[in-house]
Amino acid sequence: MATLAPMKEEDGRRPRPRPVGFRSIAGERSPVALSALIEGEIIPRLMVAHHAATPAVAPGTAHEIDARDIAALAPMTLEVEADVLLAHVQGLMTRGISIDSVLIDLLAPTARLLGEWWEADRCDFVEVTMGLWRLQEVVHEICDGAPPTLRAAPRPKALFAAMPGDQHSFGAVIVDELFRRNGWSTDRWIGEAAAGLQERVRMHRFDLIGLTISCDCHIAALPPLIADLRTVSRNPKVSVMVGGRVFVEDPSLATSVGADGTARDARLALSVATHLVRARAGEVADAD
Repeated sequence: MATLAPMKEEDGRRPRPRPVGFRSIAGERSPVALSALIEGEIIPRLMVAHHAATPAVAPGTAHEIDARDIAALAPMTLEVEADVLLAHVQGLMTRGISIDSVLIDLLAPTARLLGEWWEADRCDFVEVTMGLWRLQEVVHEICDGAPPTLRAAPRPKALFAAMPGDQHSFGAVIVDELFRRNGWSTDRWIGEAAAGLQERVRMHRFDLIGLTISCDCHIAALPPLIADLRTVSRNPKVSVMVGGRVFVEDPSLATSVGADGTARDARLALSVATHLVRARAGEVADAD
């Protein structure tokens, strides 16, 4: 059964899961799926940068993330609760670390390192699952604690989803938060059946649909899915972007599957999405 992400509250934020007493979903995800999650979903989406304001610091005092910071954070994700992780990350930010750097240079490598430890049998599946969930809580807190970029109404609206059947949460949270912080109105969908995703697109108007896949084994199912989403979309000019490791390796596949674009460098993801939506809006204006 598809699991639909809750709709936004009045302040634009989603209801948050409780940070204590989280029950691991390890029994519902295979080790192979976990590896695909880390390498195919979490890391690429963490690399989607945003233009968050950097805390004001004195010249020459900014601290850059290095291997020691990653080595310190990774074991903490397995040993302490999310609030302790948050305090640690906030301590780095007070020394001049921007939200961009936290997401790209700290949390992404930490997630990758957890995957490497699991493959080397340094930690088990449950520990890695809990570690990733705690990192997700840190993402929520640091993004909610910093004001998003103000944008004049109307704001573009985006829906982010993985291929139906791909189970993930951390990556969707990251990309959703980053676009939201840059003035987008965002929603996300996680589920098993394509019909659930199509229903979301049919019921709500979106300017952009962002789809990710974790491996090329899903490529064959992507063209018909994109075609169906365009057919049922309440917005006949909806833009579709695709992402994931397979598109980084071969960007030309984006056109082949029927998408409007992808981003070879994830730092371009926001600008590509903005360009696509503006271009489609121009087409509508010209038609009028």
